Amino acid sequence: MLIFIICITLLVLAYKFYSPFVERQAGIDKNVKTPQARFADGVDYVEVHPVKAFLIQFLNIAGVGPIFGPILGAIYGPIALVWIVLGNILGGAVHDYFSGVLSIKEDGKSLPEIAGRYFNVYAKGVMLIFTAMLLFFVGVVFIMSPAGLLSNLDYFKGTILANNTFWVLVILAYYFLATMLPIDKIITKLYPIFGLLMIVMTVSIGVALLISAPQLPEVGDIFAYFDHSHYNNDLLEPNPDGLPVWPLLFVTITCGAISGFHSTQAPIIARCLTNEKYVRPVYYGAMMCEGIVACVWALAGIAAFPGGYMELKSILDLGGPGMVVNQVATTYLGVAGGIMAIIAVAIFPITSGDTAFRSLRLTIIDAFNIPQNVRNRLLVAVPILVIAYFMTKIDFTLIWRYFAFSNMLLSTSVLWLATKYLFDRGAFHWIVSLPAIGGTSVTVSYIMTAGIGLGLPQPLSQPVGIAVGAISLIALILAHQKRKPVKSEAETES
Repeated sequence: MLIFIICITLLVLAYKFYSPFVERQAGIDKNVKTPQARFADGVDYVEVHPVKAFLIQFLNIAGVGPIFGPILGAIYGPIALVWIVLGNILGGAVHDYFSGVLSIKEDGKSLPEIAGRYFNVYAKGVMLIFTAMLLFFVGVVFIMSPAGLLSNLDYFKGTILANNTFWVLVILAYYFLATMLPIDKIITKLYPIFGLLMIVMTVSIGVALLISAPQLPEVGDIFAYFDHSHYNNDLLEPNPDGLPVWPLLFVTITCGAISGFHSTQAPIIARCLTNEKYVRPVYYGAMMCEGIVACVWALAGIAAFPGGYMELKSILDLGGPGMVVNQVATTYLGVAGGIMAIIAVAIFPITSGDTAFRSLRLTIIDAFNIPQNVRNRLLVAVPILVIAYFMTKIDFTLIWRYFAFSNMLLSTSVLWLATKYLFDRGAFHWIVSLPAIGGTSVTVSYIMTAGIGLGLPQPLSQPVGIAVGAISLIALILAHQKRKPVKSEAETES
């Protein structure tokens, strides 16, 4: 129990004490007009109250990511909690914060446009490819997973509602509306409610686990995965030494720790904030809350089942993380938990999928400078959703592998973009450049050995990743030493 409480406390303390330091480096101007005031169009640039903005951002980035990923990562034991907290504080929250800062300071633009501004047209092109690819994969994944769940509910057996294609078309129809309509027609009305529901569900599950869970971890269990003391070797099949923490744990648990997808959602809310001072509570705050959600569900995987990790693995093998959510929610919260479980694995993914396609529309419109009108929105949105429908016919696991890869690559790219922003300002860039180096190491390690990458032997992963990280650090130190001062410390902190 103590390790979980320490993790939550660290996340809260980081927001209280570390995030103001991060904010001072960003050059926030509370007096400047935001993009919402300068470009109000009634569609995307619409004023949203900061509390609503926080709840929308929280739901946009969360979905099922901080639920499913930590459940899968719980196989690694309490070290998963350590990664969530360190990844969130040192990487994810800073990544999300600067995604918001960069977008609100660049007229609410999407990532590729910002990359072109701070680097060059080639960086813009590369960022456009990976941003579009990630948004598209997220959208497709979050059509397939809720459609699969809804069509398999016992309540619908023997009816048209048991047809997967029916739910795919229903979800696509909703995505079309959410992508096309002004943000204040659906998103600002429904998403704060669902965001509150996720908070209530998380708190309820967390309290119930702390009171009743049979396998609560102790501080001494943190490194149990490495000496195999928290399970028997059957859990490790087909690899008797277990799946390597580096880099697979970092790829398995992204949402809650650090996720490139979050940066693609930044422009949606950056176009709606009425003051730059709200960037920290909305973006950093939403990521801190997602870290808490991830810790709760990692704890559920670690502690909720009497049979321990072997029971967790058997449920995962039988029905994936969605079944784990259902078992935990119904066991610890009863009927109300069952209802929450259905909402969690069916509704929450949809709330990320629709904003993924909306962000993709914004990204394409920004990249090609397409005027915002109904006709052009239709010309962009309809082909995207038609292609998405046919993509749902492809193997889900294949799409998920590419999603995981592009997610990791994009988060690292955004950290390097934030490094350039702070470097040019003469500010303390190490808060983003060091996480960028870590992300580069993990990304290279994964690409070296993954099936969708080079497919090289696993033992090469760690040394190559560390070598690339070391080279990146040396290059950054040399660049830092050559940097000419741009602003005084007083100007930086103002």
